Amino acid sequence: MNAAKVIDAKGLSCPMPVVRTKKAMDELKAGQILELHTTDSGALSDIPAWAKTAGHQVIEQSEDNGVYKFWIQKG
Repeated sequence: MNAAKVIDAKGLSCPMPVVRTKKAMDELKAGQILELHTTDSGALSDIPAWAKTAGHQVIEQSEDNGVYKFWIQKG
């Protein structure tokens, strides 16, 4: 997946992964993709909920050794 920007929010707890994601999304153009890496398990519900209310789309998410990865397309 070709992300325009990658955010490393590993080690940060709620609400910082969402705050960092929002700030990064504000810098992207519509249709661009942001890749987020976080270790906060709360992000599994927080990121998709935030993306939906903000008009963005989580196009993929995965988990690898406790690191949650999200690919979010700007709406």
